[in-house]
Amino acid sequence: MTSPVDRMRRALAQTDARTGPDGWLIYDFQGLNPHARRVLDIPPSVFLTRRFFVYVPREGRATVLHNHIEGGNWRRVTQGWDAELRPFGSHAELDAELRALVAGQRLAMEYSPQGAVPYVSRVDAGTLERVRAAGAAGIVSSADLLQSFLVWSPEDLAAHRRAAAVLMAAKDEAFELVHERLKAAQPVTELEVQALIMRRIAGAGMQAGHDVNVSFGVNAADSHYEPSATQNATLEAGQCVLIDLWAQEPGRPFADVTWVAHAGEPGAEYLDAWAAVKRARDAALSRLRERHAATGWGEVQGWELDRASRDAMGDTWAPHFLHRTGHDLGVQIHGAGANLDDYETRDTRALTPGLCVTIEPGTYPAARGFGLRTEIDVYLAPDGPEVTTDLQHAPFVLGAGEWAAVRAAGYGEA
Repeated sequence: MTSPVDRMRRALAQTDARTGPDGWLIYDFQGLNPHARRVLDIPPSVFLTRRFFVYVPREGRATVLHNHIEGGNWRRVTQGWDAELRPFGSHAELDAELRALVAGQRLAMEYSPQGAVPYVSRVDAGTLERVRAAGAAGIVSSADLLQSFLVWSPEDLAAHRRAAAVLMAAKDEAFELVHERLKAAQPVTELEVQALIMRRIAGAGMQAGHDVNVSFGVNAADSHYEPSATQNATLEAGQCVLIDLWAQEPGRPFADVTWVAHAGEPGAEYLDAWAAVKRARDAALSRLRERHAATGWGEVQGWELDRASRDAMGDTWAPHFLHRTGHDLGVQIHGAGANLDDYETRDTRALTPGLCVTIEPGTYPAARGFGLRTEIDVYLAPDGPEVTTDLQHAPFVLGAGEWAAVRAAGYGEA
């Protein structure tokens, strides 16, 4: 069985030996750096109350600096590792061991210059000062190294596909409910639609973590709106509908999609905004495919796709595009891998094969009474990007005609 040290060394080997780090130094204290336990495969049952450092050089044995009180736990954790355990007691002993370990070395750590990528920036400033004082030749970000520990297994991908299929069916059923209520001149509320979706997710043996987003009218201009007992709109003719839904099999990666509709024929302004959002989605997907075809994985960075999306949206609607274009999907819905972001941050991490991202541009002009988003999931397969969810061609126009025809038009099949 491959040990965490072997996997870390393999990740280091993918970096440039001349300009890359000499080794990877992982630090944690009581969960301050959540990547530490994931990378080192430390079970939750292992009780660690003192700070520790694990250093894996590009070549040679790994070293664990740990408080002597926790030596027994570390001996159990490191069974099968090629690692030397060095206990310390006092802070002076820790500093001496740290100097012996890192002096002259260029180190990768869970650090992001200027805190640019907060998903990675997990080591406190004081510890960075301590490592520099120990004589480290430099500290670089472990951002791209970490992504190799997030790569999906074949079982993860299969579970994601099953979750995507459940969401596609639940989404259609939800919009059909709204459509039939409108046709019958019967009221329908956000919470009713949300409850239907949550029942379908639970009925498939899946979970959402928290209730999905169903937004009517101006509520859709709040990109993280959630209906509740105190805010639960009843749909009115002429309003938009936005449904953002997500699900996972327990312990497996999420699927996450957003589709939109309109109660009755939408006006020119809404349709123009939809065209801009769709154009932005397609531009990001096209740029991803083009960059992969030209350079393969390893060169495509998250910020590039966000920039392509914003540029394509145009001057009218881009000022209301108030979030990044997409995020990494994982066992947490907002995963720790590269995001499609040149807005909230400038994410320069390379998109890594074996991971999955959302592409979800939106525009939220609250003063105009609506909001729009279209969201798809894209698996970064070794041979190129693969869309794992359906693409919306046009907003569903609800309240007239047969649902089958309404659905076909939204899918571009009419």
